[in-house]
Amino acid sequence: MAAAEKGKKKRAPLSSFTILLIILVVLAIVTVIMSACGVEGVQGATLSQVLTAPVFGFQDAIGVCLFVMILGGFLGIVTETGALDAGIAALVHKLKGNELVLIPILMAIFSIGGTTYGMCEETVPFYLLLAATMVAAGFDSLTGAAVVLLGAGCGVLGSTVNPFAVGVAVDALSGIGIAVNQGIIIALGAILWLTTTIISIIFVMRYAKKVKADKGSTFLSLQEQQDMMNEWGMTDSEAEAADGQEMAPKMTGRQKATLVVFALTFVIMIVSFIPWEDLGFDGFVAGQSYEEVSTTMTGEEVATFIDDANDGATTTTIAEPVEAVSVSEEEVTPAWSSFLTGIPLGQWYFDEASTWFLLMALIIGVIGGVSESRFVKAFINGAADMMSVVLIIALARSITVLMASTGLDMWILNNAANALAGMSAIIFAPLSFLLYIVLSFLIPSSSGMATVSMPIMGGLASQLNFSVETMVMIYSAGNGLVNLFTPTSGAIMGGLALAKIEYSTWLKFGAKLFVVLGIVCMVILTAAMLILPGAA
Repeated sequence: MAAAEKGKKKRAPLSSFTILLIILVVLAIVTVIMSACGVEGVQGATLSQVLTAPVFGFQDAIGVCLFVMILGGFLGIVTETGALDAGIAALVHKLKGNELVLIPILMAIFSIGGTTYGMCEETVPFYLLLAATMVAAGFDSLTGAAVVLLGAGCGVLGSTVNPFAVGVAVDALSGIGIAVNQGIIIALGAILWLTTTIISIIFVMRYAKKVKADKGSTFLSLQEQQDMMNEWGMTDSEAEAADGQEMAPKMTGRQKATLVVFALTFVIMIVSFIPWEDLGFDGFVAGQSYEEVSTTMTGEEVATFIDDANDGATTTTIAEPVEAVSVSEEEVTPAWSSFLTGIPLGQWYFDEASTWFLLMALIIGVIGGVSESRFVKAFINGAADMMSVVLIIALARSITVLMASTGLDMWILNNAANALAGMSAIIFAPLSFLLYIVLSFLIPSSSGMATVSMPIMGGLASQLNFSVETMVMIYSAGNGLVNLFTPTSGAIMGGLALAKIEYSTWLKFGAKLFVVLGIVCMVILTAAMLILPGAA
């Protein structure tokens, strides 16, 4: 009987690392087969390319990896003060009976971040925070992950002024001489953003309500439920105390101050990533001034510049004498908001954000009364907790690195574009959307996808006299939809790992929603392609 039970033992789901490695190897084999069959434009992946892809993926993603590690250290310090647990307990106590209201509020906030500046990797720390909050509120960690991923994800799907999505796409089209109406893009993006966000909010609220009423309705496996309770659940004595507690949990003055600084840290991070200048607000760059500087260059310097621009692939020789002048702009007076990192707010990226969180970890340590030895230990432990996330992000990026080096991504794009030529708008729009779904598995980066695809697909739409604005949103929606569940996204896989959720569980939870969102996007975009005027 024991043997029979052992035979029936359920196999553990594949880890994120295994899934990503399988995808990497399978795609490498596909390129080898295509190359052997003489497919033009695709080079078979070599063993060295496959083995070094994770290393180059780490190198390519070093900015976000360091950001995530420092975030872990920052959260470790906040946790050490006890302020986070006390704050969550106070919030849940205050909302007792109305915990469900947290979901639409938080999802709406995350979606605003997504549609304005493409909030993605920046959401990673929130998986941990929201998992703890939702478990304390009587839901489960999956609810917390859904609030973050679907909230920010639907915002990115319906990007309005997101510089990393529609901004790069518009710039790519301008580079080939195609004018784009920004007003149409913002309006169409807003329709997609609000529609998909509302659907997702309803979906998550219904699930959360069921879980609160019946813990057995959770999508989490027994192991995931155990992991969740070990990480964020209360002990029996704590639960009894909470049940009998009439007064709100008390926080010390240090803990209250810590939470204020904690909230301020994230507010500044969000403000710093939003491209305010693109939105017409120049307040954060006030006082900044530049001047033109002319520098005389020798023939040898010109030749070196040309060779460097070609990544050392060429060797240029220029006979002297040569008269060349390099004209560049140099900052004379820095912007007032650049005093911390050297870069003004609204222009920050992961290096600046890492600096900010490192500084705030130190400040919170002082405010929270954390001793030097406790600080070092808590920071190191917090960063160590993020190492699995860092490695997942690097491994996910390795797939993009391999596809770019073999040319498989561009082969799919070029051949699909040729196949779509000559089709009517009612067929062209949905097939283009499906194409972007396929491509987004290979290139999860929204800016990378816009750069390589928009000159081709936007140019094709223009030639067929279709709306190029709609094509921009087809790209944004297709890429955004896939980035709700693709295993090649480091932010998704890393965030789920923090929330103690298996990738297979996330797919089972959201499968129906992803299909519904895809159909809704396809209908809206097809209607827009039929209604909106084509390129002039």
